Amino acid sequence: MYQLKSITCLILCCIWPWTAHSHPPLQLFVDLTPPGGTLRPPPGIYSGPVVIKFPITLDGEQQVTIDGGGEGTVVHVKADDVTVRNLHITHSGNSHDKVDAGILLTADNATIENNTIDDVLFGIHLQQSNDNRIQHNQISSRPTTSSLRGESIRLWYSTGNLIKENTNSGAQDALLTDSSENRIFGNYIEKSRIGMELIYSHDNELADNTISNTDTGLVLIYSDNVDIHDNEIRHLREIGSSALAIKESSEVRVENNKILHCRTGLIANTPTHPENILHLQGNQFLYNDIAMYFYGDKGGHILHNNLFKNNVMEVAVSAPMSARDNDWQGNIWQNYEGFDLDKDGSGDTPYELYLYSDRLWMDRPMIQFFRSSPVLEVIDFIERLAPFSNPELILSDPRPKMN
Repeated sequence: MYQLKSITCLILCCIWPWTAHSHPPLQLFVDLTPPGGTLRPPPGIYSGPVVIKFPITLDGEQQVTIDGGGEGTVVHVKADDVTVRNLHITHSGNSHDKVDAGILLTADNATIENNTIDDVLFGIHLQQSNDNRIQHNQISSRPTTSSLRGESIRLWYSTGNLIKENTNSGAQDALLTDSSENRIFGNYIEKSRIGMELIYSHDNELADNTISNTDTGLVLIYSDNVDIHDNEIRHLREIGSSALAIKESSEVRVENNKILHCRTGLIANTPTHPENILHLQGNQFLYNDIAMYFYGDKGGHILHNNLFKNNVMEVAVSAPMSARDNDWQGNIWQNYEGFDLDKDGSGDTPYELYLYSDRLWMDRPMIQFFRSSPVLEVIDFIERLAPFSNPELILSDPRPKMN
């Protein structure tokens, strides 16, 4: 292991013709570090961009800032087996077309950890980059509207990466495009447009992540065999927002997640093909306006052992048959009015949900203002007491679990 001598770094800092408005380029120190070596620059601010072409370790020891000067990408890792840690990386360019980022990876087996990345357009961009570890980084974008920011973490045709325990705040999305077999664990995402978005990205695992105060939580589009478990998604209150939005994705498993205080917990289309089935088990839907919303012509999803508690509405549909043919089994419904006389832990009669006055505010969004108001409660009571026509059955759970 080679370590660049501090005296050499200090000499270079002294002879570089920098002014009060510029900083010595870190590229000089990187170029002097041999393959396999470790570079620990003296504390201070250095100018970018930095291009790493050999397998080295760049360690800022929490005292080094790399300033991109508002042009291009700040750090570009081109070599395999590079480690970049403990740096403050800031002030990238503003080009969406060029994907100006704090860190760009076009190599494999890199470790990017414990960095603070701020005032950048995109945070960490993996481009055809595989088997990397991205962990314990603090990432934020520009202080502007979410639609003008870049992604905090962006994967493009990248496979086998571990994205672990990063904090993403004030970015646009965390985006995976055509990227498979990645593991995304324990990340905290807040104040973004979309927490995570997967497009044509199969066989990924999303676990133990927390998404809070974003416009939308997790979005899956044409992404198959995705395992979503033990996440918490909370406080998504924008009009039209949802914690989970899943479209045209096959064999998606959604298990043991907590969906709390959102406009809509889950939005999903009914299966267009037999394989487009969602498996939802052991999830908690708490204090949401609508726990689940299904749209399409028929059901077919599997929903077992989920908890529905203190939601304004448990299930909403675009048409009565959108959720009726789902496999509902053993869920806990707080508003279940049956009994368990044989003490087997399940209700003696099915839990059934019908369309009453709820349909008013589904068909007329402006009526949402009056939900749970005395007027709407009276209308609902009258419809249940003496309906003008037979109400449509939305769903039936034959063996609901007792609270």
